[in-house]
Amino acid sequence: MTELKIGHDNKPDPNHGQTTRKTVAHGVERSFAKAVSPSTPESLYKKRTQVYPKAVKGTYRSLKWFIMAILLGIYYITPWIRWDRGPSAPNQAVLIDFENARLYFFFIEIWPQEIYYITGLLILSALGLFLATALFGRVWCGYACPQTIWTDLFMAVERFFEGDRNARIKLDKSPWTSKKIAKKTGKHIAWLLISMATGGAWILYFHDAPRLLTDLFIGHAPQTAYVFLALMTFFTYALAGFMREQICTYMCPWPRIQAAMIDDQALNVTYRFDRGEPRGAHKKGETWDGRGDCIGCRQCVAVCPTGIDIRDGAQLECIGCALCIDACDDIMVKIGRPKGLIAYDTDANIERRLKGQRNQFNLIRPRTILYTIAFFGVGAVMVYSLLNRSVLDMNILRDRIPNYVTLSDGSVRNGYTIKILNKATAPRELRIDAMGLDATQMSIVGLKKINGQFILSVPADETLDYKVYLAIKDVSQLSDREIFHLKLTDIKTQENTLTETMFITGNPK
Repeated sequence: MTELKIGHDNKPDPNHGQTTRKTVAHGVERSFAKAVSPSTPESLYKKRTQVYPKAVKGTYRSLKWFIMAILLGIYYITPWIRWDRGPSAPNQAVLIDFENARLYFFFIEIWPQEIYYITGLLILSALGLFLATALFGRVWCGYACPQTIWTDLFMAVERFFEGDRNARIKLDKSPWTSKKIAKKTGKHIAWLLISMATGGAWILYFHDAPRLLTDLFIGHAPQTAYVFLALMTFFTYALAGFMREQICTYMCPWPRIQAAMIDDQALNVTYRFDRGEPRGAHKKGETWDGRGDCIGCRQCVAVCPTGIDIRDGAQLECIGCALCIDACDDIMVKIGRPKGLIAYDTDANIERRLKGQRNQFNLIRPRTILYTIAFFGVGAVMVYSLLNRSVLDMNILRDRIPNYVTLSDGSVRNGYTIKILNKATAPRELRIDAMGLDATQMSIVGLKKINGQFILSVPADETLDYKVYLAIKDVSQLSDREIFHLKLTDIKTQENTLTETMFITGNPK
């Protein structure tokens, strides 16, 4: 196999690696942006190097703007969407109601006893992330991660007030003047407003949005609302405004985990060194024979939000945002070379090209098949469970101290606390029966029989407890523990639920 030596073009920069320009090809100037995480070994203890990403236009930058607008719109607008669930339920489409122990998502209502649906959703999210990573590398990090979304938004605000890369570098190096103070102040005020809107939108998911917004301004909101508004405001401001790529590099575990999700067939943002090397400046009219297409302009470094050089190969810091692709494609057009020197590609394809073979993109592989089957399997189980779940449930807690009581007439009595969950939006009247125990006498605290039956009334969307006693006069023919069922039946709809429990007789037989 032919080996290519990867070149370097990190020449000394008289202006500390920031603003000097040098023509490296006709109409193209070199950026002296230095990678903050160079390929050469460095100290594990290092002061952060400020990253000044350059603005870029292109296909992937436009795609990122589009995705960012969609995701931010969903986040900020969702709490205001209304959904009619009837007079006894909140009308907010998406609501995490801790006070009443409910989670509402449009037509779905999750009770505390159904927390396994949340577990299923987390498993689906993980499997979806595994599948996306196996196919397209760190596509989540580059396009949909909240850290990326809000950092992009904050960078756009920063450019609005302070200008593009060179202008920001110059401004930071300049002495403090009224103009500099005005720009910095405007930027930070805008950041704080965005952070407050982010924190405000977050707490709206836990309360009725219109009412809470009014209460926030007049000082009547719960104390927890103000606390979490402040926390979310602070963390949005700090993480998107100051920490930025540090979160991806040092705090987030995913860059370290995702290495196990990919193989040499996974698509990643890749510098095609088989085409780019040997690199070097190119003068107009010179031949391209015997050299690579990379002219060492370092525009890929200048636009990188994490400040790396993609030409150094796969790196933990790379979030797969593909902005370096847009920057490089623009340069290729200017120098009359084909686009795609940096592109979504696989390690296997580079090896194929070095051997003179054609590219192949194998999206269907054992691991992607496994992730897909697992994803749709879990999804199918969740959908089936949701479509067939009961809106009437009963939990039974048998008295254990004492296990049983022997009455004066010789009967043996057990006590039970039953919790009835009416998940319907209408009140219910329920009949209760003991199934599987003969000659059972039933009594319920606070209730009398109606036409020989106990009728339990449960309001809509409520949980109600009843104390039930069962007594058996003759237990001589029974074992120490008798399994039976309590059955609830809706008198109107005949819907029923059956729950197993036990009767302790105390009979040593």
